[in-house]
Amino acid sequence: MTWKVEFDHRAQKELRKLDREIQKRLLTWISENLSGSNDPREKGSSLKGKFRGLWRYRVGDYRIVCQIKDEEVLILILRIAHRKDVYD
Repeated sequence: MTWKVEFDHRAQKELRKLDREIQKRLLTWISENLSGSNDPREKGSSLKGKFRGLWRYRVGDYRIVCQIKDEEVLILILRIAHRKDVYD
């Protein structure tokens, strides 16, 4: 079973604001590690507290915050931001 990756409107906007090299690096990572993954949880960490139920992926100094929807075989990317800004 392969997972489908979709971007929330906010995540698309955040990605567009980043430097082109960083955009390329993040999109390549998503393509190689999430899109065709059998288990998207093996590369990430579950979040706690008010972000419970979401998953985080580390790509250098950037974080990708996602919601994993098992019933739809979907990874919905909610945020893409620098590690110091992602949980604001």
